[in-house]
Amino acid sequence: MARRDDSPDFIEAIARGLDVIRAFGPGQPVMSLASVAAASDLPRPTARRILLTLEQLGYVRQAGSSAAGGPSGSGQSGGGYELTPRVLDLGMSYVLSRGLWEVARPHMEALVAQTRESTSIAQLDGSDIVYVARVAVPKIVTLAVTIGTRFPAMQTSLGKVLLAALPLAEAERVLAEPSRSGISTRWQPDAAERAAALREVRARGWALTDEQLAPGIRSVAVPLRDGDGKVIAALNVNSHAAETPLDVLIGQHLPLLIQAAGAISADWAACHGAPQVTMTVGGPAGSGAAPASGPS
Repeated sequence: MARRDDSPDFIEAIARGLDVIRAFGPGQPVMSLASVAAASDLPRPTARRILLTLEQLGYVRQAGSSAAGGPSGSGQSGGGYELTPRVLDLGMSYVLSRGLWEVARPHMEALVAQTRESTSIAQLDGSDIVYVARVAVPKIVTLAVTIGTRFPAMQTSLGKVLLAALPLAEAERVLAEPSRSGISTRWQPDAAERAAALREVRARGWALTDEQLAPGIRSVAVPLRDGDGKVIAALNVNSHAAETPLDVLIGQHLPLLIQAAGAISADWAACHGAPQVTMTVGGPAGSGAAPASGPS
């Protein structure tokens, strides 16, 4: 496999390790060495070494093994390989480092209690949205959603909100990137339709998707903002089209959604606007050792 980047700072081994992890796609919980090598476009010896390294680190295990522990050392497995729950740490590190989940969770739980519908937060990643927080209620829907799920942005209410926060030219540049969601969508708007849809979202401050992503999926979304008014994410209420009429989604759930988004945004601004001070341990008062303070 040829190097994908000529920069001297690019570490090809790390990129290949991530390729191996991503090889375990939907419907492929267990993969043979040959399948992993083919999916990640790597020679089998290279894929084997990466799998053994990931196994030693606890991110991969031999299929059928109940422990996420050390490697078997042989590199051969009749049942193949599977990811372990430790892989979730990679995604959750981002979610937890941002602090958004801790701020949003109580408001999202209250919103679910009021609407009896699921609610999610997503951020933009290329032409896709990625779910970073979710409080769900049991529903039979066409597409399953968990933390880390990605969908094409333009076909979702969350994505429309995030795209509408960008200048139109930048939104079009983002949408020109290939989607990594792996799904086909019902609605394929041209440039004029996209521009009109995003102008409408900017004008009214919220976005609606009515079965544009997949049959039965209907949702409404609003922006989450920081203390400077910048859109940092989007929050939605998701419903099943057969259960929740549009007038209920817009007339009853949307006002509650707007209220929840306002509360999350206010808490986020207050949390990040407060001065963060690290106290000097062991220094006597008046010693001249000043505490380090973060940005206010």
